[in-house]
Amino acid sequence: SRPCSACSWVVDIATELMNTALKSAGLQPVARCKLTPFISNTFAAHRRAHRAQQPQQLPTSGALRSIATFSTKAAAPAAAEKAPAAKQDNKHIKKMSKDLMAAGSLRTQLNELFGASLKKAFPDVSDDPVIAPCNNAKFGDYQCNNAMQLFGKLKGKENAPKAPRDVANALIANLPTNELVVETSLAGPGFINVRVAPKTLAQRVSALITGDMAAFAPDLRGKKCVVDFSSPNVAKEMHVGHLRSTIIGDTLCRALEMCGADVLRLNHIGDWGTQFGMLIQHMSELRPEGLGADGGRDEDVSDLMELYRASKKRFDAEEDFKTRAREAVTELQSGNPAYTAAWQRICAASRKEFQALYDRLGVKLTERGESFYNPFLKGIVEELKEKGIAEVNEGAVCVFVEGQKVPLIVQKSDGGFGYASTDMAAIRHRVDTEKADWIVYVTDCGQEQHFDMVFAAARKAGWLPPKGDRSAKPRIDHVGFGLVLGEDGKKFKTRSGDVVRLVELLDEAKARCEATIRERWAEAGETIDEAELQAAACAMGYGAVKYADLKNHRMTNYKFSYDAMLDLKGNTAVYLLYAHARIAGIVRKAGRDIETLAKTSEVTLSHAREAELALHLSKLPEAVEDMLEELAPNRLTDYLYELSEKFNSFYVDCKVIGGENEDSRLLLCEATARVMRACFHLLGITPLYRI
Repeated sequence: SRPCSACSWVVDIATELMNTALKSAGLQPVARCKLTPFISNTFAAHRRAHRAQQPQQLPTSGALRSIATFSTKAAAPAAAEKAPAAKQDNKHIKKMSKDLMAAGSLRTQLNELFGASLKKAFPDVSDDPVIAPCNNAKFGDYQCNNAMQLFGKLKGKENAPKAPRDVANALIANLPTNELVVETSLAGPGFINVRVAPKTLAQRVSALITGDMAAFAPDLRGKKCVVDFSSPNVAKEMHVGHLRSTIIGDTLCRALEMCGADVLRLNHIGDWGTQFGMLIQHMSELRPEGLGADGGRDEDVSDLMELYRASKKRFDAEEDFKTRAREAVTELQSGNPAYTAAWQRICAASRKEFQALYDRLGVKLTERGESFYNPFLKGIVEELKEKGIAEVNEGAVCVFVEGQKVPLIVQKSDGGFGYASTDMAAIRHRVDTEKADWIVYVTDCGQEQHFDMVFAAARKAGWLPPKGDRSAKPRIDHVGFGLVLGEDGKKFKTRSGDVVRLVELLDEAKARCEATIRERWAEAGETIDEAELQAAACAMGYGAVKYADLKNHRMTNYKFSYDAMLDLKGNTAVYLLYAHARIAGIVRKAGRDIETLAKTSEVTLSHAREAELALHLSKLPEAVEDMLEELAPNRLTDYLYELSEKFNSFYVDCKVIGGENEDSRLLLCEATARVMRACFHLLGITPLYRI
């Protein structure tokens, strides 16, 4: 029951790296690292597979990732041939969806090269290349991490390699002739370090200036993507809880649009349900004549929050009013013209308030609320019953799905319909009518179980392909996200305990930015242009709110802090906007025509900082790939912040204006600015050229 060689090696190298760090800190080394229970269970399963002669790849886990991350900080580099293996970026080890691999991606091209090598060197083994960034630039730019897994598959076969390093050497020897790879080397038990040719990087930088950014993104032309996000409730104000869905959904849409997809941005607003009986009945009792043929007056809905609070208070306190409100729902559902007009009046007032916020955030949506699907609900339930998928249970029509203790109720015992009915009808419409290739729902994590059940029911009905089959269409994903917390770590609320209104949050961010910019201009003795000031304050304030959210992994809760998000230092939108304005200032100061320069001059990478910056610029396609593969905007914010850090290092060590390499370095500056603007666009942030 000893661990296999791969498992033992992980523990050995973890121990070695830990001791390196402990010694450098003046602490006592450990005899041997111990495995956490999670990793122990993982390795136990791995050993059982070996005993059954079923070699498998080590599963990717957070704990393994943390060990690997630690190794890059602790390990002392040795000679190139005996160098410790650079960190494996386990985020990339899972198989990338082929339709999300950009043709302009270095990683994609390395995948193709090593894929050809795998087929030539080991034609009897089916394996996909595993390409990851090489964390230590001293040893390479990328790594191919197939050798150990291949060695396990080949072990025991005739003429099998004797060690993983033999596998790695065979892969290197069978690489096709190419201009991309300039150098390879081995590290650890068989990791292949790859150095990209400087000429290739220089050409990429030039292409970023002269070409279309979309050429560096995955090609999703001809794909129809439906993204369901934001989804506020009518008659209620949008609050901080709507922020995450709105901006995460918008960023994903922008990325899909950049890739050429036909994106339908749907706002599945809550515009139907029992609450409208409460609202309409209260409106009808505001004056003796009742609603009238026009369904009330505009002043009845001038303050929707007051209307909602007043009607809710009566609904909770007055039994007679509650009864009348339920009767009003029946009137609305039966098509009573006055009640329908009142409902439309409420929806129109809400729509106006929603749109004002969407305009401030720069978010575009197509409204298609719950009421849109009402005509389809009965047919959906009947189809599910006819197929034997739905059954009557305690008077309700239910779909029982595997792995869930409770059923999905598609029709209530009183004959009414709920969220599950509407969501099932929405999936059917998006598959059959919209012909969607990819459907994405962006809601909070609390709705994960609901959507798991809806998706499972749709699969049982044959509307969706089997779970996990990415080759079949449509692909469907629930993009969950965590909570926005206050600085006290509790749910973000006002001092009075109310939910923070989104309009107030944006107002405060803008006001703070306006005050800061006004103060800086006054200190510099500059004349304040009010129009420019307002535009800059909006770009910086709203951008800061968006970036503070998007830079966190969507599944985590995060603390909302104006001071932190508006900090001029660190990973904030304000810092990045200043960084972009600084680069734009460098290009302006040079007084050169960049378009002409790009056509007449070549990029040269004679300094290490130039090469590092060029490599990172060339990784833009990978950042977009990773964001879409994981549906995680923080992959793009990580890339953007690291780009600004790479540029700062370049600018400190490499003289731009007045140096012998001015032309080339100005092109590097311009390429950086253009990539930053591309990232800002995807994040919904307006770039500033002067602050």
